[in-house]
Amino acid sequence: MGTFSKICTAVLMLAILAAGGAWFAFETYTRTPMQKELREIPLVVPAGASFSQVIDDMARQGAVTYPLAFRLLVRVRQQQQNLKAGEYLLNTGWTPERLLQELVSGKGVLYTLSFQEGLPWWIVAKKIEQQGFAKASDFAKVIHDPEFLKKHSIPFSDAEGFLFPETYKLSKPREMNMASAEDVASMLVHMFWQKTAPLWGDGRPDVKELKRVLILASLVEKETAVPDERTLVAGVYARRLEKGMRLQADPTIIYGLGPKFDGNIRRADIRNKKNVYNTYQHRGLPPGPICSPGLEAIKAALDPEKTDYLYFVSRGDGSHKFSKTLKEHNKAVRKYQLRRHKK
Repeated sequence: MGTFSKICTAVLMLAILAAGGAWFAFETYTRTPMQKELREIPLVVPAGASFSQVIDDMARQGAVTYPLAFRLLVRVRQQQQNLKAGEYLLNTGWTPERLLQELVSGKGVLYTLSFQEGLPWWIVAKKIEQQGFAKASDFAKVIHDPEFLKKHSIPFSDAEGFLFPETYKLSKPREMNMASAEDVASMLVHMFWQKTAPLWGDGRPDVKELKRVLILASLVEKETAVPDERTLVAGVYARRLEKGMRLQADPTIIYGLGPKFDGNIRRADIRNKKNVYNTYQHRGLPPGPICSPGLEAIKAALDPEKTDYLYFVSRGDGSHKFSKTLKEHNKAVRKYQLRRHKK
């Protein structure tokens, strides 16, 4: 072998060794935590931002080491077009590979949206706005929109009853607008159908049955928080309906009064026939749910307890006294109302 050939071979070998060493160093970089000192660094990725811009931003904040190597990682993994806008909480203890996966996953920071059973839609809307996910006014428009209701198979004039009470984890929108309101509303309704699916058997119930169950469940939810009473309360209402009696449920009057309710039911409210939710004046179930009930209340409405009771009154401790006759009921009312007045 000539001198020139030897030199070329040596150069080639050195190049191969150098390339191998560089690749080894690069792979080591991708799998090594960026810093020993652990810190969390918030990062907002605007819509339309490029990876180059975001990497510069991360470098300034100390969220990424060796930005040139990180750019190479983005190219090698062919993720240049997969950067997702959003809000992220980065950790300096992550490896570059982990950091890249976070930025292309689109998961970002997840926040908690939570509300309990038994709230009317306008309170749910306020909580959604207070927690930074959508404007209450936009949410109200969405859940009353006929197209939205049709899309989600809701047979009422609004989505009351379908805003499933749960603790959700989701990203906050960059802007609270109609789109963000529809996203949240859709999520709540989707959760309703998901959670109740096992209750319906094969497929969803027909419209008439769905209406009956949800309206009755909303009454049960508002009347008692005692687990053992749910099916009994449902049974009392079912029996009153069978006998053609008015339900005479205070929560229906309150719902019909809406956000203006001041905490007191007056005689004029009880006598008000214009309130279509007033079950003291109108027979049968009210025209729609009076809150979004939880799963247990829906189960109770699906399978009410067979009972001879026709009345119940609050004992003032969350539980109720049930009676079979009006005479027994009036006696219980005097007993427990007098006790409350003495406190």
